[in-house]
Order: sequence, then C-alpha cells, then structure tokens
Amino acid sequence: MRLFAAVLPPEDVSQELAVVVEELRRLPGAEGLRWTGPEGRHFTLAFYGEVDDDLVPELTARLERAAARTGPLGLALCGGGRFGHGRVLWTGADGDLPALRLLADRAEAAGRKAGVAMGEHRRYKAHLTLARSGTAVDTQPYLRVLAEFRSRSWTVDELVLVRSHLPGAGAPGERPRYEVVARGPLGAAG
Repeated sequence: MRLFAAVLPPEDVSQELAVVVEELRRLPGAEGLRWTGPEGRHFTLAFYGEVDDDLVPELTARLERAAARTGPLGLALCGGGRFGHGRVLWTGADGDLPALRLLADRAEAAGRKAGVAMGEHRRYKAHLTLARSGTAVDTQPYLRVLAEFRSRSWTVDELVLVRSHLPGAGAPGERPRYEVVARGPLGAAG
C-alpha cells in the first residue's frame, strides 16, 4: 500500500485555509491548476511509497515510538511558496519548526528501520500543497495573496500514518483519496 506519515491541521484551521483557497481560485489562470481538496491537505513528514503489507505493523510501531518521544508542538499555517518553477503552490508553517523537523526526521528513520526502501534524505521543508500544474505557472499573484495569510495557531498532538489511493487511469479531475491507518499521540512517553 502507498503510505506516508503526516500532520493534519484541525478542521477550523482547514476552514480558514479554504477561505484563502477560494480567493486564489478566483485569480486569472487558476482554472488551469489542479487544486488539492480539503481532505488532501496535510504536512507530509515522510513519504514511504509502496510498502509491503508485512512491513506495516513494524512501521506503525516505530512511528508510534517516534511520536511518543516528540512532545506536542505549536503550528500555524502562514505565507506561501512554490516548487518546480511554479508547478506546485503551497502554504507554509510557522511555530515550533525545529520540533516539526525533528518529528519528520524521526518518521523517516522509522521507515528505514522498519525496512521501507526510502529515497535519499532531504532537509525537511514544512509545506502544505494547495495546487499543482503540469507546466510552469506565474505564481506571483498567488504568492501576494498568501503573503497576507496566517491561520490561528494550534497544538499538534499526533502523527498519522496515511494511505493514499491514487485515481484510476483515465479519470479526469479525480483526486487521490486519503485514509488514516494509524495514529500516534505526541509526547505519550513522557
């Protein structure tokens, strides 16, 4: 199954973001972007890709231990940026980013120790994907709107293991579906 570890914003923060996304979707050219639906908004901590079913129990146990060793942390959504010459538009995070990076490192290590074939390690960049494009897009109008955005702060108190179900081939407009398969409370060891 296709898995990743993530932090999910609470419903009220997602609603704040939805207001900004609606503003972004009214900008010229926005109809050409593939927008992430509310159910797909998350901070990916570690991407595992296709994981053999036999490894999932070990991965889950290691993620629970990683979460337990990391205390709750404060975050807010804020600002925005782009990757890939405008192919990905995102909002960022503010708050206890060193703790979030530590949690991401621990989630990646949990995958490696569980036997998941991981790609090369990259420094974690906290971002929540808002939209994608198959071609480069002028993101400046979007970034100007996002520069003014800041959600309320919340306390992240769990890490989740998420399964993604990719859309079938030839299904225009269909988005991946996400299913939480495990939750690990932060700071449970203390």
